[in-house]
Amino acid sequence: MAVCARLCGVGPSRGCRRRQQRRGPAETAAADSEPDTDPEEERIEAGAATLADLGDGPCAGPAPPPRCSLLELPPELLVEIFASLPGTDLPSLAQVCTKFRRILHTDTIWRRRCREEYGVCENLRKLEITGVSCRDVYAKLLHRYRHILGLWQPDIGPYGGLLNVVVDGLFIIGWMYLPPHDPHVDDPMRFKPLFRIHLMERKSATVECMYGHKGPHNGHIQIVKKDEFSTKCNQTDHHRMSGGRQEEFRTWLREEWGRTLEDIFHEHMQELILMKFIYTSQYDNCLTYRRIYLPPSHPDDLIKPGLFKGTYGSHGLEIVMLSFHGRRARGTKITGDPNIPAGQQTVEIDLRHRIQLPDVENLRNFNELSRIVLEVRERVRQEQQEGGREAGEGHGQQDSREPPPPGGELDGAPAEDGGEPGDGAAAAEQPGQAGQGQPFVLPVGVSSRNEDYPRTCRMCFYGTGLIAGHGFTSPERTPGVFILFDENRFGFVWLELKSFSLYSRVQATFRNADAPSPQAFDEMLKNIQALTS
Repeated sequence: MAVCARLCGVGPSRGCRRRQQRRGPAETAAADSEPDTDPEEERIEAGAATLADLGDGPCAGPAPPPRCSLLELPPELLVEIFASLPGTDLPSLAQVCTKFRRILHTDTIWRRRCREEYGVCENLRKLEITGVSCRDVYAKLLHRYRHILGLWQPDIGPYGGLLNVVVDGLFIIGWMYLPPHDPHVDDPMRFKPLFRIHLMERKSATVECMYGHKGPHNGHIQIVKKDEFSTKCNQTDHHRMSGGRQEEFRTWLREEWGRTLEDIFHEHMQELILMKFIYTSQYDNCLTYRRIYLPPSHPDDLIKPGLFKGTYGSHGLEIVMLSFHGRRARGTKITGDPNIPAGQQTVEIDLRHRIQLPDVENLRNFNELSRIVLEVRERVRQEQQEGGREAGEGHGQQDSREPPPPGGELDGAPAEDGGEPGDGAAAAEQPGQAGQGQPFVLPVGVSSRNEDYPRTCRMCFYGTGLIAGHGFTSPERTPGVFILFDENRFGFVWLELKSFSLYSRVQATFRNADAPSPQAFDEMLKNIQALTS
């Protein structure tokens, strides 16, 4: 009984004596009449006190199970656990103890990290013959150059370009994408490797320049910052041909333009001089690349945004990025020309102002199309003045109210927030126009590099296009018509130039190219435009 009493906290333990001091004389005398405890009872009492501290009270339940350390797990289980962790966390884990450090030398762990983080699907076991481990591949190749993976725009004067750096087998390769030869806008993109990085020995990764006809040779890559890097060829003699610069330039023209120098000399003499400068500087000197993103997609977008190949008169085909921003769509040049450089907003489409084209016979008359478009432009100006909004630049919240279309030339009310642009126009359409397409033909006098354009369209909107003189002098936005043919093709009629551009979607798949957020994409657009302003 005495032991039970003490386990329950009422016996003459040290804590109980403190409580006795607060009792009266009678209670103290009664307690002192109990017999003294022996040492064994004191030991049991101390153990009970410990259990009380671990439980909910002095008489808590059973003691917790003994702790199990990771060090006591079998090695094969530790390998499985470590292989599921991000590779960036494993170096810290190796510093815990010798056992962890030894286990982290297991190639199975790093093979899985290479596959899951960088998509390496090659059989990495063949690296064993070169003495290179998967751990080396991860640390000295993939992780070291992770910041250059993605989509980039080279800084080549006004011309820009498109580079996709990807993990390709056991290499990191920079693929330069080029538009098809003019005017075949529906043809697939051309591409060629500019550089590659690989790990053939354990010391460090090797950078090689891939340009020229003498095979890969020594190059250099410098990561300036997270969203910028530069490349340099260290053996430019590999770019030389026996016939000298003239032969090199002729070969480059055949590859890039698909035509000989004599064919295009008189038509493009000034541009050829500039391109020769680009040719020599692009491959013989340090070249800087800046990160770009593919535009984010929204269910309410008119079509899926992305990259398109477009015809630009004598400038050939160029790459344009179509993106949607509320009630506006924008086409930004990824590649440019001496008039409008890369990074500039080439077209802007006002999705609130839909245009109903006349019948085919009247559409052949350029003056009729011009009259319709200029009427819309006047309405846009009036709305800007009345609302005090910067609608022309696409900034701020736009006024969603629109007056009724004059004379049926416009067939739509503005789309409400959350609805697809142009939904309000459906009620004014004649049967068959939306689903089956409306007949379309270019007005007489409108020039086009590609006569093989679609003869039906889904819908048209008012827009503006950017024009400028050579060297981007006196730039201005002029009215035009955006024609949506289908999910993968659209066109733009430049009213002032009396010219038509046809755009076809780039079907290539680009890796590591998605924007981390819509805000990051908008910031990227501002940055690339600021570089050429």
